[in-house]
Amino acid sequence: MAQGANDIRYVCLSDMHLGAEGSLLTNMPPGNPTADPLTASPVLQDLVYCLRDLILRNEDQASKPTLIFMGDILELALANDNVAAMVFWRFIDLAMESGYELFGNIVYVPGNHDHHLWESARETQYVDNYLPGKDFLADPPWHTTNIFMIDDPNPVPSYFLNALLRRYGHLKDMTINTAYPNFGLMKGNRSVIFHHGHFIESIYQLMTTLKNLIFPRLQEETREIWDIEAENFAWIDFFWSTMGRSGEFGKDVEIIYDKMQDEAQLRKLVENLATGLAEKYGKTGWLGSAIVKGVVDGLVAKLYNQERTQTSKLLSLDAEQGLLDYVDGPLKMQIQKEWEKRQHLYFPDEITIVFGHTHKPFEEPRTFPNLGNGVPVYNTGGWVVETPEPASLHGGAVVLLNENLDVASLRMYNEADGPVKVAVHEQPLPGQPNSGFFDYISKLVQPDQPPWTKFSQTVAGELGIRRENLKKKITT
Repeated sequence: MAQGANDIRYVCLSDMHLGAEGSLLTNMPPGNPTADPLTASPVLQDLVYCLRDLILRNEDQASKPTLIFMGDILELALANDNVAAMVFWRFIDLAMESGYELFGNIVYVPGNHDHHLWESARETQYVDNYLPGKDFLADPPWHTTNIFMIDDPNPVPSYFLNALLRRYGHLKDMTINTAYPNFGLMKGNRSVIFHHGHFIESIYQLMTTLKNLIFPRLQEETREIWDIEAENFAWIDFFWSTMGRSGEFGKDVEIIYDKMQDEAQLRKLVENLATGLAEKYGKTGWLGSAIVKGVVDGLVAKLYNQERTQTSKLLSLDAEQGLLDYVDGPLKMQIQKEWEKRQHLYFPDEITIVFGHTHKPFEEPRTFPNLGNGVPVYNTGGWVVETPEPASLHGGAVVLLNENLDVASLRMYNEADGPVKVAVHEQPLPGQPNSGFFDYISKLVQPDQPPWTKFSQTVAGELGIRRENLKKKITT
C-alpha cells in the first residue's frame, strides 16, 4: 500500500444547524434559553478537537483534507442571519486557526434550511458573469451545478460564506465553492455522491406535485434534477430557509417548528388555527364543524409525519420510495450525462451514496434497479435535539474518505439517557471485506480514551440541557 494511502482526504459534515437553539453546536448556557453566539459550544469544541486528533495522524501533512459541508450547516429558517453567521465563525475559529488550519478546501452543498445560500450564490454569479450587454438576449438562469465540479472551470462561489471568511486575514484567499443539489467525487471507476437529502421527501417537490395534479398533460415520466429544482426552489427557499426570519412573525414560526415535534402540542396549535378560521367565517359557513375536524386531522398528519419526527424507523415509507426514485431517476441521469460529457463512455462500476437531512445516521446496502444491488448508502445524521425524550435513532456522524474513496462513518453519538461511545462503521460492497481505511480509522478511534471519552460525556450533558429547553418551549 502506498504511503499515506489511508490518510483522511475528505471530511463530510451535515445538519449542524449552526445558530439553532436546539443544535448541540450552538452554545446554550445552562438555565438560559437564548443562544450565546459569541462562545463556541462545548460540543463544537470537542468535535473539532476529535477531528484535529485524527487529521494530525495523516502521513502527508502538506496536503490538507477537503471539508464537504452537506447542507443545513447554517440555520437560516429558525435563526437570524447574525446568529447563524456568528456561530459559523466559532467553527472557523476552531477548525481554521491561523497556522493550524485543518482543511485546504471547503465545498458547500446546501440543504433546505440553508437553501438561500444557494440562491444568493447562483444569482450573484449569474449577474456578475453571465448577463451580457443590455442589448443582447440573456440566457435564463440555471438552478443546479455540475455534480463533479472539483475541477470545474466556472465554479459557483458562496457569496455569503466567502464574505464571512474575509474577516480572517489568513483566509482572505480561500474560496468556498457551492455544489447543488448534488456533489460527486470520482476515482477511476468509483464515485461517491453527496446530496443533502431533502429531495427524498415528497414535501420538497410539492410544486411539482401540484403542477401534475392541475396540469396532468404536463407530467413527464422522467424528471431531471434541474427541472425539479426550477419548479420547487421558490417554495423551498420561502418556507424552509427564509420564513423563520420574518420579523416578529419569525419568532412564532420557530415555536411552530418546535411544536411540530410533539403530536399533542401540534394538534392543539392546529385546532387553534381551525377554530380561529371557523369563528372568522362563521360556523354555518364554508367551514363547518365537520370540515374543521377534517382540517385539523389533515394538517396534523401532514406536519407531524415529516421524516425527522419519525423516531421508530430509519426511513418512513415516503422517504424509502423517495430515495429510490431520486437515486434511480434524476441522480442517475445527471451522473450519466456528466460522465459522457467528460468522455467517460461507461457508467461508474461502484457508487456510494451519502446523504443527511433525516438526523438519523445509518449505513446500509440498498438496491436500486438502475444501479444494482448492495449499493452502500450512508446517512450523516444531525446535531439537533428535536424531542423532549431521547430518540435512540437520532444522532450525528462524520463521514471520512481517503484518496481511493473508501468510506468510513464516524458515529459520534446517538441520543440516550447517558453517554454513548463513539464508533466507526463501514458498509462494504457485497461480498467484500472491510477496507484498510476502515481498519486504520478503527485503530485511531479509541472510544474509552481521550479525546473520545470527553466528547461522549460532553454530548450527554448538553443533550439534557437541550431537552429541558425544548420541554419548556413546546408546553408554553
